Amino acid sequence: MLAHLADTARQLAAVLWQQHTVYRDRTGGVVIRGEHVERWISLSVTGTRGEVLIRAGRILDGGTSAPARAETVMRLDSGTGELAAACRRLLADIAMSAEPAASRAPGYARPARQARPRPRKARVALWVVLATVTSASVVALLVAYSSYSAASGR
Repeated sequence: MLAHLADTARQLAAVLWQQHTVYRDRTGGVVIRGEHVERWISLSVTGTRGEVLIRAGRILDGGTSAPARAETVMRLDSGTGELAAACRRLLADIAMSAEPAASRAPGYARPARQARPRPRKARVALWVVLATVTSASVVALLVAYSSYSAASGR
């Protein structure tokens, strides 16, 4: 079973990523690392005969593996195409939940972005500024018109 798992992992790695590393982990499972996409996938035999636990996670700065963020159980004899589809779903789930690398820090949780309503004073100040600019423009146009009409003799 473990030999079949390793062969399946190598085929799966070739389908998922052109650049990858495949190795056995301590528990006897197989890990596929895609350093260029900062993701990993592990396949390990479950207690049920013929099923494999597929887990996926991120690779952190420095090359350490973060804990799995998504997992599923599939039959090992499902075929490379179905296993690859399941892995892609897991990787998509991880991508949707991942934050940009610049804002990642241990224990950091980004607060949800909310549109902050403008305070009432700010709205009043905005209207005062708009009224002042509009009235100054009207006064400037009247002065220009009166200068033009005086100069032309009208």
